[in-house]
Amino acid sequence: MNPTIRATRLVYNDPGWLDTLAAWLLALLWILPLAYAVWTAFHPGEYSTRFALLAPLTLDNFARAWAAAPFARYFVNTVMLVTMVLACQLVLSTLAAYAFARYEFRGKNVLFALVLVQLMITPDILLVENYKTMARLGLVDTLLAIGLPYFASAFAIFLLRQTFKGIPKELDEAARVEGAGALQILWRIYVPLARPVYVAFALVSVSFHWNNFLWPLIITNTTNARPLTVGLQVFSSTDQGIDWSVITAATLMSAAPLLVAFLLFQRQFVQSFMRAGIK
Repeated sequence: MNPTIRATRLVYNDPGWLDTLAAWLLALLWILPLAYAVWTAFHPGEYSTRFALLAPLTLDNFARAWAAAPFARYFVNTVMLVTMVLACQLVLSTLAAYAFARYEFRGKNVLFALVLVQLMITPDILLVENYKTMARLGLVDTLLAIGLPYFASAFAIFLLRQTFKGIPKELDEAARVEGAGALQILWRIYVPLARPVYVAFALVSVSFHWNNFLWPLIITNTTNARPLTVGLQVFSSTDQGIDWSVITAATLMSAAPLLVAFLLFQRQFVQSFMRAGIK
């Protein structure tokens, strides 16, 4: 058989190589900016626009970036913000999802429909109203103002409600026979069985609020409440001068916690999303 015809038939019968090629191309496009940031951050400024295999390595860019802006404060603000938002989301969403999954009350379907409507509203639409609300409460330029609009997560409520509805009611009845109350049943039965869902949602929430930029930029004015994203933007503004080596070093410092966490817990990340059914 003609080799050309044989190759054509092989490609037609087994097109999987196209998926592999596309995946590699997408991976290359994704990693190129990161590779450039790593190269520039670990080399002197004169090598930021040219590649030289024997270019000297340096950590001076990280030291200069750390000294040029209060990154320690930005890191503390970001960790406190992410922890506060995630804790409130888990508590409020768990209670709401449990009520929607196991209790019957007037207006239940209407209220849940309103929760679903919230999924279709992007937070950016509410920036002006949220700012007015925070101003009336006297919370402008505080971490609480950044996190308060996100305390109730419609996504978490929906996700946990679907998970709780899949748990057999016989477990509730057995627990009540043993004298357990509603909160004890929730804590000892529903929460442990939904652990993969909690982990998956926590990953989504932490990554979103760690990288959130627009709302923190609007509601904060000083370093007392600025998270990393806003601090990095202020640091890299033209008023500070453009030194790509220092800017990329600061960018890597800001993204390093999430990158390290992903590399260390990659398998757990994937398993949590697969078990939770998030696609």
